Amino acid sequence: MKRLTCQADLDASLERLQVLDPRLVPHVAACQPIALRQRPAGLAGLIQIVLAQQVSVASAQAIWSRFEAAFPGCEVDALASADEEALRACSLSRPKIKTVMKLAGAIRAGFDLDGLADLPEDEAHKKLVGLHGIGPWTAEIYLLFCLGSADVFPAGDLALQVAVAHVLGLDQRPSEKQLANLASELWSPERGAAAHLFWAIYRDLKAGRDGVL
Repeated sequence: MKRLTCQADLDASLERLQVLDPRLVPHVAACQPIALRQRPAGLAGLIQIVLAQQVSVASAQAIWSRFEAAFPGCEVDALASADEEALRACSLSRPKIKTVMKLAGAIRAGFDLDGLADLPEDEAHKKLVGLHGIGPWTAEIYLLFCLGSADVFPAGDLALQVAVAHVLGLDQRPSEKQLANLASELWSPERGAAAHLFWAIYRDLKAGRDGVL
């Protein structure tokens, strides 16, 4: 699995991405800084992504802070046997409570979360989505942020859909399937860098800047 492990890796991948798709050259120039997004691998990183599903960034940060204080280190045994009320007190919904407990139980039963780093992206993705509560977006964000996978594009991400529609001049934002196909055709094997670029473009769009020269 090719990885983006530091900012220099991302910068080099962005250079190669611009060769693949020269239309992106002005956007890379205009959207600096494009910082590498990283989170720790392992159960804590995966749970942090789960808790961020379908909530605002501010809410996700608040929930994670409460959760981390209640379960420091995300100890597998503590989470697998946790009282539901303790998890609910961290502002977790019922589905997320179940997911956290199931994830901890799966790892305690032998699921090798650390071993995913040694697998090809598609195989690691397949294993992740086989876990309770882990869908394609969560798996792809984990591969990209926690394992640094260089050729992963979370096509179900709303911000990426909006940014790609803006850059490519589409009449409406593409569906997850449409965007996955576009990313594969246009930006592989630098899809991770493409995702970082389009998040930066979305950031600038939200700030009232076009993100282009």
